[in-house]
Amino acid sequence: MANKFEGLSLEIRGDHNEIAVVRLTRGAKRNALSDGLILAIRDTFQNLPDTVKAAVIDGEGEHFCAGLDLSELKERDAGQGMIHSRLWHSALECVQHGPVPVIAVLHGAVVGGGLELASAAHLRVADESTFYALPEGSRGIFVGGGGSVRIPKLIGASRMLDMMLTGRVYNAQDGERVGFAQYLVPVGQAFDKALELAARIAQNAPLTNYSLMHALPRIAEQSADHGFFTEALMSAIAQSAPEAKERVRAFLEGRAGKVQKS
Repeated sequence: MANKFEGLSLEIRGDHNEIAVVRLTRGAKRNALSDGLILAIRDTFQNLPDTVKAAVIDGEGEHFCAGLDLSELKERDAGQGMIHSRLWHSALECVQHGPVPVIAVLHGAVVGGGLELASAAHLRVADESTFYALPEGSRGIFVGGGGSVRIPKLIGASRMLDMMLTGRVYNAQDGERVGFAQYLVPVGQAFDKALELAARIAQNAPLTNYSLMHALPRIAEQSADHGFFTEALMSAIAQSAPEAKERVRAFLEGRAGKVQKS
């Protein structure tokens, strides 16, 4: 099953149509993010088929995404600029807090708005061609797609500050070291690795995946007392699901494998 939108394609894979592959298809422009593409991302993640349990987001060609399409950059007053930024916020919120976990396939440029998009995913797999940058500081602008909230949670505020003040570019190896990606693979292997992870994630109990996506980030920002209470609520809800009960029974009856050293 496949669908195509302006600048974006959606393909549904898996024996049970459980994996969505969302691909930016503006390879000739290094997958620069136009307003139309941002809206397509929002609409796609809002309307994934019910069969989908995990999603992969990729970029056509040599680059994941080189950021905002500067050819669309318009002179806006403060109010218009705020509304435009909030459009990006609403779209990337559909990635981060949508129905299923999302894995970003990083290669080549992951720059500016492209890094903001990648930071909205739950897992990031980079290959050795990947590089990361936030050139907004040198262009006289500021991040507006949620980067000032999400990126410091990955690498820390001081590293983001350095990138924007000095134009520092991180290569793939240093990017993994500081926290941009959880996985680093040879050139050309990131997509296959992401599909492997998506297939594994899709086998989890859906309510547990949803709890991890939506509750865990919020618990991390709560006080300890509030976090413990939220954890108790989510634990009770997750384990009450019929699928969770069956999985526990399967383990106790020897029908499920034990954790093994990798």
